[in-house]
Amino acid sequence: MSNPEKILNEKQRWEESIYKKVVNRYPERRPEFNTTSGIPIPPVVTPADVDVDYLEDLGMPGEYPYTRGVQPTMYRGRFWTMRQYAGYASAEESNARYRYLLEQGQTGLSVAFDLPTQLGYDADDDMAMGEVGKVGVSISCLDDMRVLFREIPLDKVSTSMTINAPAAILWAMYIAVAREQGVAPKQLRGTIQNDILKEYVARGTYIFPPRPSMRLITDTFRYGAVEVPKWNPISISGYHIREAGSTAAQEIAFTLANGIAYVDAALDAGLGVDDFAPRLSFFFNAHNDFLEENAKFRAARRMWARIMRTRFGAENPKSWMMRFHTQTAGSTLTAQQPMNNVIRVTLQALAAVLGGTQSLHTNSMDEALWLPTEESVRVALRTQQLIAYESGVADVIDPLAGSYYIEHLTNALEQRANAYIAAIDEMGGAAVAVERGYMQAEIADAAYRAQKAIEISDQVIVGVNKFEIEEQNITLEQLKVDPAIEEEQRKHLAHVRAGRNTARASAILSQIETTAKADGAPLMPLFIEAVEAECTLGEICGVLRKVWGEYQPKVML
Repeated sequence: MSNPEKILNEKQRWEESIYKKVVNRYPERRPEFNTTSGIPIPPVVTPADVDVDYLEDLGMPGEYPYTRGVQPTMYRGRFWTMRQYAGYASAEESNARYRYLLEQGQTGLSVAFDLPTQLGYDADDDMAMGEVGKVGVSISCLDDMRVLFREIPLDKVSTSMTINAPAAILWAMYIAVAREQGVAPKQLRGTIQNDILKEYVARGTYIFPPRPSMRLITDTFRYGAVEVPKWNPISISGYHIREAGSTAAQEIAFTLANGIAYVDAALDAGLGVDDFAPRLSFFFNAHNDFLEENAKFRAARRMWARIMRTRFGAENPKSWMMRFHTQTAGSTLTAQQPMNNVIRVTLQALAAVLGGTQSLHTNSMDEALWLPTEESVRVALRTQQLIAYESGVADVIDPLAGSYYIEHLTNALEQRANAYIAAIDEMGGAAVAVERGYMQAEIADAAYRAQKAIEISDQVIVGVNKFEIEEQNITLEQLKVDPAIEEEQRKHLAHVRAGRNTARASAILSQIETTAKADGAPLMPLFIEAVEAECTLGEICGVLRKVWGEYQPKVML
């Protein structure tokens, strides 16, 4: 860098003699500019304003601290995985959508489960009434999973499953289906979200209290490291934290704090850090502040590398790498002027790609209205393909690195996120912070500030609080789930139960109950045996509910 003092003097001269005179004559659009995290945005950033040691803070792509990306070639080698999140109604209908997406050039599957499945209820449970197949696919038994992946070779695709509280059981079904296809578990690639802490914080699809939930997660770590080594047994999620209203800095901090808690739990269970850490993965939101989002991804990678190397003493470089999936921000989609969502999603997706994501889901334009149609899903997928094949941004690694403002924001986000993590450490870790309601309160405060800014039009949402139009009838096609799916699922489950070996199913459920009472005893092999015996998701979760009880959230005032 040229003389810093000379640059600072020149900047001061410019501010006093040029910038302030213009501002006094032509006031700026607002009295102050800040990112979503409240970081002040200076009018201009110079090299003298950025404290960056290139080798220590940036390094080269594919090398510690991975600020510039986890792979030496990034997208010059191959594009990110284009993994569109999909699932609705029955396994048969979702299977058709998956095969359609694969035919259209999607390179990985991402399964959305309905609410009863996420909460461990079978489709014929009274608690499932009216919700079967509504926000995802209904999966209650192994036969449902067979149909979901019919004619999809599980050794050729990677599959991500957004499932948390009963993640181990759904994973057991997937493994069992692969075996039936003749695919060994060691060949399987994919991810189960399996991130229960963020459910307590931001999403709400929890079942069991924290301690047994953490036991299930460490059990998947142990099983995966030996039996399914190419699989990511967890996707530590900042996405839902951001959807709940957090800032970018909070998204980084609370996600990494949860990650620290999972590593601590695995170490306490006797696992070696380098035995499981290379398969930890993350899931982030791509929100509207384009430049802050790019800096967020870079800061998160650098922070995780330092945490794993310094705090946990991991020696395998793969343990230092933060590999993550990104989804564009569902909370930013508007029912008003839904075509505007195509542009929002494009900018968010571009931020994720410039930030170095490993896989990406782009939301569909109609998701603020209803489940996406085939046409809207195809447009969302084409958005990724256009960025990949036509924009040129994938041809160079970390193209925004060295931007004075990007490096300034990366540093600022890291500092703010580290302050949150220090506060959580002081409390005793993420689990304690969740129990105290600390993260929930911080997110609620941020969400309130964001909503207030929209309501007073300090934050413009195009088509909502500015540039509105009279909208008579929305001409987009609507996808509707046939309510008959619920009755069909009830009949199907009755048929499955009638045809199975009842004694075998009862015996394995009793074994799961006994093992669940024994602290730390492995459950994954029993789950696989149970689903192969045609025990249902609800039956297995019912046994675990009986032993462990259900989580009751702290009342927030």
